[in-house]
Amino acid sequence: MTVQASATATSRNPATGEVIETYPFVGAEDLDTVLHRVQAGFGQWSQTNPETRCEVLARMAGLMRRDAEQLAALITAEMGKPITQSRAEVEKAARVMSWYAENGAEILADTPTQIGPEAHVSYLPLGPVLAVEPWNFPVWQVMRGGITILLGGNAYVLKPAPNVVGCGVAIEALWVEAGLPEGAFSVLNADNEVVSAAIADPRIAAVTVTGSVGAGAAIASQAGRVVKRSVLELGGSDAFIVLADADLEEAVDAAIQGRFQNSGQICIAAKRIILHHEIAKEFTEAFVAKVKNLTVGDPTEEDTYIGPIARDDIRQEIHAQVQRTLAEGAQLLAGGELIDGPGNYYQPTVLAGVTPSMTAFREEIFGPVASLILAEDLEDAIAKANDSQFGLSASLWTADANLASTVARRLQVGGVFINGIAVSDPRIPIGGVKNSGYGRELSHFGVHEFTNIQAVWNRGGTDEGVAD
Repeated sequence: MTVQASATATSRNPATGEVIETYPFVGAEDLDTVLHRVQAGFGQWSQTNPETRCEVLARMAGLMRRDAEQLAALITAEMGKPITQSRAEVEKAARVMSWYAENGAEILADTPTQIGPEAHVSYLPLGPVLAVEPWNFPVWQVMRGGITILLGGNAYVLKPAPNVVGCGVAIEALWVEAGLPEGAFSVLNADNEVVSAAIADPRIAAVTVTGSVGAGAAIASQAGRVVKRSVLELGGSDAFIVLADADLEEAVDAAIQGRFQNSGQICIAAKRIILHHEIAKEFTEAFVAKVKNLTVGDPTEEDTYIGPIARDDIRQEIHAQVQRTLAEGAQLLAGGELIDGPGNYYQPTVLAGVTPSMTAFREEIFGPVASLILAEDLEDAIAKANDSQFGLSASLWTADANLASTVARRLQVGGVFINGIAVSDPRIPIGGVKNSGYGRELSHFGVHEFTNIQAVWNRGGTDEGVAD
């Protein structure tokens, strides 16, 4: 296959700046070859039954566990995730794979209808799905949507972020070893022009995107022009609401994990911590003390909790957002500075006195920066939580279960987590509203998103019903 020699994606270690590998882009002239291979793989895979697909998923889970150390080391090298968290990412992907291997056949089983035994709903393969994925979870993020798409009998075409192509290539090799037909999982390392051409190509049936609002809107509009289904999981600025009766020790510990895990580079991170005024001072003192004790350093070291930011341009944008917020009147309680020396390091940062007019409230900060926001009462907390362009998830801390249930229904988000941080789990769907996107991944919703939901009704010559 020929490629555009001048166009490449480079994996660069964000802790050292050293180049790991350079991957050539697929040129426009070679897209047909790639999609022909994808279509052939889909042709084989779509003819398998759900039980066979589940067997392949089970083998893939085993292979990921076999190669867990190598995959974790690659994640850490390519995007700087602390090694203990990289291992957890691989294990989570394998665990979810195993769950779908056990439950996938049931999810894809025909669903009866109220009409009776003569009518049912089937979930059939839709076709190859193009997935534009980010760099922050280069194994889990690919698998989160990829498992369900492949389980449905579709092919999966991965357009990885340029700095984590190596992870995508490693996953592709494991899928082939697990028994997936060649081409049914394919890495498309390409520029925007080639990606646009792939979206327009009739061999691509649908598109899924995890990324920025701008990227999601652009890709969804391209898919819409050619009448193709899309699922978007875009930015988030999740509220972490702590009410006056919350267990503060648990809430503080959860807020540390919810904001600073993966060096703060998580869509569903606790980016806006909204504190009831009665407990704000106590929470803030405990929280800041723990932030100052977080270990920042070499991501290959076992005790490191905060590694480098994945790219220096992202680190510079984080710093600019912090500086704008401080200029707007926020108080700096910890961090707030670039760390000198090699690598894209940024100090774990706490901003207090953040208000709805400030940058840290209005924008998503994709790094280790926590914004503390004061709420006068419950109504103020709900209003501030909802005062966002985003609606991915929220965390709510209270001892009152009935109140929590009532408040959850008033939060304009795709998921509410009561007395716990936002997480992704195969038993529940994940996705957002507003500028956080649409559609769902995981659970049976994620599987059915990219299937042909086909109604089958044996009318038996009756004339019941009204034709549309």
